[in-house]
Amino acid sequence: MGSMAEKPYRTIDARPSADSLIKPGELVDLIEVTPLSLNDRRIYNQLLENAWDAIDKPVSHIISKSALRGKHNSNDRVGESLERLMSAVVKVSVNWDGGPAIERVQLLGGNIEALRSDGLIEYEIPARLRKIIANSTVFARLQREVMFALSSKYSLTLYEMVQKRGNLRWRSAERFSLDALRGILGVPKGKLTSWSNLKLRALDPAVAEVNDLSDFMVAFEPLKSGRSVTHVELKWWRKDGEATDAAGRALQFSKVGRRIRAAGTEDRVVPSAPVEATPDQRSRAPELKPRPAWLQSRGTPLRTETYETARLRHAGYDIYFVEGEWRTWAAGKPPADDPDRAFLAFFRKFAEANPIR
Repeated sequence: MGSMAEKPYRTIDARPSADSLIKPGELVDLIEVTPLSLNDRRIYNQLLENAWDAIDKPVSHIISKSALRGKHNSNDRVGESLERLMSAVVKVSVNWDGGPAIERVQLLGGNIEALRSDGLIEYEIPARLRKIIANSTVFARLQREVMFALSSKYSLTLYEMVQKRGNLRWRSAERFSLDALRGILGVPKGKLTSWSNLKLRALDPAVAEVNDLSDFMVAFEPLKSGRSVTHVELKWWRKDGEATDAAGRALQFSKVGRRIRAAGTEDRVVPSAPVEATPDQRSRAPELKPRPAWLQSRGTPLRTETYETARLRHAGYDIYFVEGEWRTWAAGKPPADDPDRAFLAFFRKFAEANPIR
C-alpha cells in the first residue's frame, strides 16, 4: 500500500525571527485599487508581523504608532497609510461553484487610532483574508534589514516576488503580461504605459537594488508579439557565497541604507514612553491592573501593548497569572528572541487548553 501524501506546509506554521518576517504568497502578487506607497507596504508588512500569532483568529490586534511611523514620519502619514490599505484589494484565483473564480478581498479591516502621538492602533484582519491566510501554503520570508533598505515600492515589490518564488525547486522563471506586471507593481493608471518607460523608471532601478541587497539575482527578459513588447519573463537565481557577502556589505555601507536609516524608517522603534489604550479599548475588557509584586522579580516586564493585546484577545483571563505560568514554563529554556511574541503564543495555547466556561 502506498504511503499517504505528505501534508502541505501551512504558511501560518512558519515563524518570524528576529531578522525576518513572513508574508503569505497571496499578499505578494496583489492588484491594488488604490496605489500603495513604499511606506504603506512597509507598514502593512509590520501589521501582518504584529498579528501573526493570531492572524487566523477573529480578534483585534494592537500596535503602537511609534512602531509604524519611524523617527520622522508624522502620525498623519500613518493614518493615511491605514486608509489606503483599507482600500487595497487582493485578487486570488479560487474554485467556486464548480469552476474557476476570482475572489476579491480587502487588505485591512476597521481600526481605531488613538489621537495621542504615543498612542496605540487597534486593527482587524478581514474575515475572508483570514481564511485565505489560514489556507495558504506559499509564503515569502522577508529579511527585515533588506525591506527597510530598499528605496522604492517597485524594489520592495520585486524583492517580495522573488522571495516568494526563490525556493521553488521546479521553477526559476515566470511570464507576466505588461498589464499584469504593472498591476502587481502598483503602477498608477495612465503611468509608465510604454515598455521603455516601465523598464527605465521602474524595472531597471528595482532590479539593480534587489541584485545589490538581496540573496537572489533577478532579471527581466522582454517578449514581443510582432514589434511590440507585450510580456516579460522574470528570472531569478540564488547568489553564490561571494555575491551574498557582497550583498551584506551593501546593506551595511550603501548610500541607500544610510539614507533610509537617517530618515528614521529602520526597524521597529520601541516607544520611549509608556503607551495607553484608548477609552474604547479600555471599555472592551477588564481594567489592566499594575503588575503584581510577585512578578516584579521574575524577568523584564513585557511591553504595554503586549498586555493590551492579550487583554483584548483573551478577555476574562487573569493576564498576570498566565504570565506567571509562561515564565515558569520558560525557566531553564533558552531566552526567546522576542519575549512579547513568545508570551502571546503561549497565551493562545493556554486559552485553547483552558477555555472559560
